[in-house]
Amino acid sequence: MSASERKPLILVDGSSYLYRAFYAPPHLTNSKGEPTGAVYGVVNMLRSLLRKHKPSHMAVVFDAKGKTFRDELSADYKAQRPPMPDDLRSQVKPLHAIIRALGLPMIVHEGVEADDVIGTLAVEAEKAGYEVLISTGDKDMAQLVTDKVTLVNTMTDTYLDPAGVKEKFGVGPELIIDLLAMMGDKVDNIPGLPGVGEKTALAMLQGIGSLEQIYQDVDAVVPLGFRGSKSMPKKLSENKELAFLSYKLATIKLDVALEEHPEDLKIGEPDNDALAKLYGEMEFRRWLSEVLDQGSVTSQIQQDDSTPASMQQTEHELILSESQLDSWIARLKEAPLFALDTETTSIDYMEAELVGLSFAVEASKAAYLPVAHDYEGAPQQLDRERVLAKLKPLLEDVDAKKVGQNLKYDMSVLAKYGITLRGIAFDTMLESYCFNSTAGKHNMDDLALKYLGHKTIHFEEIAGKGAKQKTFNQIPLEQAAPYAAEDADITLRLHQHLMPRLEALEGPLRVFRELEMPLVPIMSQMERHGVRLDCDKLHQQSSEIAAKLTQLESQAHEIAGEVFNLGSTKQLQTILFDKLNCPVIKKTPKGAPSTAEEVLQELALDYPLPKVILEHRSLAKLKNTYTDKLPQMVKGEGRVHTSYHQAVTATGRLSSSDPNLQNIPIRSEEGRRIRQAFIAEPGCCLLAIDYSQIELRIMAHLSQDPGLLDAFAHGKDIHRATAAEVFEVPFDEVTTEQRRRAKAVNFGLIYGMSAFGLAKQLGIPRYEAQAYIDTYFERYPGVLAYMDRTRAQAREDHYVETLMGRRLHLPEINARNKMRQQAAERTAINAPMQGTAADIIKKAMILVDEYLQQQESSEIRLLMQVHDELVFEVQEEKLAAHQKVLCELMEQAAELDVPLIAEAGSGCNWDEAH
Repeated sequence: MSASERKPLILVDGSSYLYRAFYAPPHLTNSKGEPTGAVYGVVNMLRSLLRKHKPSHMAVVFDAKGKTFRDELSADYKAQRPPMPDDLRSQVKPLHAIIRALGLPMIVHEGVEADDVIGTLAVEAEKAGYEVLISTGDKDMAQLVTDKVTLVNTMTDTYLDPAGVKEKFGVGPELIIDLLAMMGDKVDNIPGLPGVGEKTALAMLQGIGSLEQIYQDVDAVVPLGFRGSKSMPKKLSENKELAFLSYKLATIKLDVALEEHPEDLKIGEPDNDALAKLYGEMEFRRWLSEVLDQGSVTSQIQQDDSTPASMQQTEHELILSESQLDSWIARLKEAPLFALDTETTSIDYMEAELVGLSFAVEASKAAYLPVAHDYEGAPQQLDRERVLAKLKPLLEDVDAKKVGQNLKYDMSVLAKYGITLRGIAFDTMLESYCFNSTAGKHNMDDLALKYLGHKTIHFEEIAGKGAKQKTFNQIPLEQAAPYAAEDADITLRLHQHLMPRLEALEGPLRVFRELEMPLVPIMSQMERHGVRLDCDKLHQQSSEIAAKLTQLESQAHEIAGEVFNLGSTKQLQTILFDKLNCPVIKKTPKGAPSTAEEVLQELALDYPLPKVILEHRSLAKLKNTYTDKLPQMVKGEGRVHTSYHQAVTATGRLSSSDPNLQNIPIRSEEGRRIRQAFIAEPGCCLLAIDYSQIELRIMAHLSQDPGLLDAFAHGKDIHRATAAEVFEVPFDEVTTEQRRRAKAVNFGLIYGMSAFGLAKQLGIPRYEAQAYIDTYFERYPGVLAYMDRTRAQAREDHYVETLMGRRLHLPEINARNKMRQQAAERTAINAPMQGTAADIIKKAMILVDEYLQQQESSEIRLLMQVHDELVFEVQEEKLAAHQKVLCELMEQAAELDVPLIAEAGSGCNWDEAH
């Protein structure tokens, strides 16, 4: 290949990028709490270079440990640089391993810096006819630029040729060393000339020439007329030795004796197996997925002997005949456990039609049973009704043990066809969640990558994306069958991998068996029943909010003195900060004044427009999220059906979506009006039962503080009792304001609020907020002792536990970054309380369900679970009897050293009941 046909030789300043990636956000860690952000940043940059330039030759160069020849020139050289942070040091070894696994030549040469190695190779490569591209963020490298050597800053995607260097620095590449020598460099401790900054240095270099030329006649600088030019000859003369020492220190060495030469730097083939292992350990899942696509064969990602090493040896069968079905039913009956999965037309369990089922009886042995693929040319399939009639006894057999991934969905789908799925023994989503709730997502694709090192067939690969995406019934069987059978196969393999690990953990195993798995059928039934909605009320509220929004918009325009788009961040920034001169409290990552909610809240204390904007935003969100959207979610029977998610929050709390019932605001009148649209059927009422101050009661139990235990034991108003202690007044003389402040302290401490946060919430000076906290801990020393004990235990164990044994991992509890460590400490204190509250409400749901199973379904049903509250639909004449029993059952959900109180309310709508 001729020199002109060669692709550029790329030389990467690895050390420069390593530090830049380390200090740039986001500060990533894996689920073990190990820092990974610097590795990610550098590898991402390398991938970008490879993708964009497709080089054949490349090298990544790092500084070696120890001193260099420059340290002999000056003992102060780089003396002020702090040692490498431990969080960065730990990332060097895996980064080097990934670079080698990518097939990239890597050079570390003792006695010189990476700059010197790069400079030597660049000169040699240019002589050999290469175009050279140096990837760096270091300005010193500008001295290497020629017509054949270009710099690229990959993080900003900017290139510097000779003209670019002159435009950026004011001088060409030939004078960059002179510029650095005159200005000095505080980072590297290059002294430079005293009193000479960039402007002065450029004036002399542009007016006369190089440092050498300047020193041939120092008086020639006087006519240049820059500030201080008259006294400059004396400074130059007195500091000549310093100037030329600085020149030597700033000069990149171009004759390092290297074993490597440009032609040796050919990029090799990547080692996909090594990359798969390293990406798995780092938890770079997208890159791991790409590597597995390219054919990693060993897939030893977080595996051991209990996990099959290869995912290639599979026996996936397509069931199209009656005899095949009978044979598989026999195999399923004989199996001690089988994996089950449904394929449907929708992810909405209320709308989904069954298209097929897949099964696995052992790892690699799975089958897909299609029943409703109806694309043109689809082969004959077994009749869905006949198939389900044959499978019904097995699917409803409580002794036929099943495992699935999110079986709540499959249960809801099968219920549409008159099948009550029983024998649900395991759910891999919940196994993963109970094993470690903070270790990423718990969907099958991510779990397969994380635990099996296997990239599953993604739905988009066979169905397409966007508006043209096919539903499963439209997908040809030759694509659908491997996808569906793999679902069951991987589910069984995940169970075989995860369950032994879960069984080794007493608390998490108990939570899995006694809370999470029993909840699956309860939530499926609750979701399917749904709750009735008064759409007329919501339509009316939407109209009223629309009128109010128009009014607020006019008000905002009047205050601003001009018409502008309230939803435009840019226009709002101009109005607030340029026209109205509001102070800039916070900036966006790009340096623009922030208009985030917390900023507007602070500005609203002194300026009218931010207050109007906040009200407008709040109402617009209510309208868009609830009053407009909820009526569109109503199904034919006039009810909405949310989806509850067990495996989302770290603490164990349930979340919900479509609609999100957890986030309907109740502090505003408009929010409460939305709850008024959730209504009971005729002849019924809604019964809402929630726990009174459950997290504070849990705090009393965990801390064993005598003051808190006594207050709850005697049924005192805990906030009034706290106010009496903190403000040193008799209980009966506590004012409303004192109680409000005590309440903020009580809840603030649970959530790890600082004195600064409390001061901001109460609108008081910080010292006053700190005094409240100090007094609180004096009066309730058991709480402070509990917090100290919990922090210490968390640092040792890297997790905390709820009363029932749910484990909440804290990967950053020992992070060297103080802010991240303190955030983890706040979580350590709060998580056992919030997690225990979540466990208690889940246990209550199980106890309540056992009671409801004995009642007529027309009498009472569980409709919703929101935070610490359960909402029932009850026949009016049966309300009193059921209310008493249900409150008692909920109070039996946990044994605390303080009373657990469940309070009930009822009404024709949710707002009245709560």
